Amino acid sequence: MTAFAPGTADDAGGGHVPAARVRLLMLLAFAAIWFAGLGQRTLVKPDEGRYAEIPREMAVSGDWVTPRLNGIKYFEKPPMQYWATAAAYRAFGASPGTARLWTAATGFAGVLLVYAAGCALFGRAAGWLGALVLGSNLYYFLLGHINTLDMGLAFFCCAGLCALLLAQRPDTATGSRRRWMALAWLAVAGGVLSKGLIALVLPGLATAVYMLVQRDLRLLGRMHPIMGGLLVVAVCAPWFLAVSHANPEFARFFFVHEHFERFATTVHRRVQPFWVFVPLAIVGMLPWAAAAGVGLVRAWRPAPDFHAQRYLLIWCAVVIGFFSASQSKLPAYILPMFPALALLSGIALARLPAAFHARTIELPATLLAVLFAAGAWFVGRSGEPAVRPLYEQFSLWLWAAAATMAVGVLAFRHWRLHDATAAAWCALALASATAGQIGLLGYDALAPVQSAASLVDRVRDRIVADAPFYSVGTYDQTLDFYLGRTVTVVAFQDELEFGLRQQPELWLPSVETFRQAWLAAPRAYAIMEPETFAALTASRLPMTEIARDSRRVIVARP
Repeated sequence: MTAFAPGTADDAGGGHVPAARVRLLMLLAFAAIWFAGLGQRTLVKPDEGRYAEIPREMAVSGDWVTPRLNGIKYFEKPPMQYWATAAAYRAFGASPGTARLWTAATGFAGVLLVYAAGCALFGRAAGWLGALVLGSNLYYFLLGHINTLDMGLAFFCCAGLCALLLAQRPDTATGSRRRWMALAWLAVAGGVLSKGLIALVLPGLATAVYMLVQRDLRLLGRMHPIMGGLLVVAVCAPWFLAVSHANPEFARFFFVHEHFERFATTVHRRVQPFWVFVPLAIVGMLPWAAAAGVGLVRAWRPAPDFHAQRYLLIWCAVVIGFFSASQSKLPAYILPMFPALALLSGIALARLPAAFHARTIELPATLLAVLFAAGAWFVGRSGEPAVRPLYEQFSLWLWAAAATMAVGVLAFRHWRLHDATAAAWCALALASATAGQIGLLGYDALAPVQSAASLVDRVRDRIVADAPFYSVGTYDQTLDFYLGRTVTVVAFQDELEFGLRQQPELWLPSVETFRQAWLAAPRAYAIMEPETFAALTASRLPMTEIARDSRRVIVARP
């Protein structure tokens, strides 16, 4: 207890920071929890399979300019994560762990950034608590372990935000301000190469709103926009020019369809109520949701000079407002808001009186334990009879996550009542992160219905590498990765539609063309849904079933 109890309280209130050796041990423990399960879970469809396969094809082909999915041009996103993952494949081999490495590494780096910037801007207690909040809230932790592009964008947004706040401190010298702003603009460029123009839009809107609210138009000049624009162009232009030169169809699809049409229309069929992100953010911030609310309210208080907390508040409002207005909504879109929310939470926790901690922490943390338990109860009763045992297995993991969270709440209460505030924070944060990791590991129980991995494992030794492999009426994004090769889609387009318009020779548009190709091949394989298999069998197409699960059948040409 002595390593925790004295601590330091460089802010008012109960935000005590543990001794240096305890902070190091906490960092090592958190890193172990954070990276422990990366390679233990099967990649699931659609996102994890897609963003694992595109880099695999890039690494195999050596074409680092044109992204391809299943051998087909795929221009929905820029290449930053593809490059990083393809490089990881070259260094360590293609596996679920290396596929998730960029997401996990950028998520972990975001926590370190919040700690460093929080300490410099708001005091060590605020930085320490902000890092605990970011690394252990439900939403950020889960998305830091799922292979999507959102965490990479969130990292660069976080880096740019932190650099901007450090640059605009009143006591920052002119030369230092310029260097910090150069880092901020380089982070914007990294965000553009991670997920597109949204990395420019979010900070641009936040800054414009801040200048209007604060009546501080001089901020624009202090941001060195000419230097910044040149840096962004210098970093981003080479790839955009190269991919446009190799693929003249790229620019219109990427800039118009994937940005403006995605935002303004329902073309991607991701329509949700405008308010959907508000409850998602509240639940996602558990067990720290109440602290985030307090931090948001306190951030509006007036302050002289550049108002860093108000900028963080405006950043959060812009992120959630922008995506609420969009006609295309996915849960991960608001992830760039969470580092700012964590910083505001850390400031609030560092400055709240100790008596307030029970109401702001214990209740939401208990609610998270209850939600894990409710999820366990619900999942244990879900699924069709054929797959019900898988859901029952997953529910056991969720019960374990609920129990872990409950232990964390009890530990927090124990340490708080013994005036070891830092120990209480650490116990709760580690419990929340561990519960999240348990839930993720448990989700792998559903892999047979969420991934092609187990089905492919059963037929891998029977597949001849140079024989055609067809995917009839369906396309599982994990299939190519686990097969280690591309397949020919039949009578199916979906997200491959644009690429197939450019490369129509890479697919078969109808079942009848598949029938002709199948009969002409001396050896071939196909995957299809059971209903399709029954229909083709009834039409007397010669096929031999070699593997089946509840959703798919793999057949061979006899």
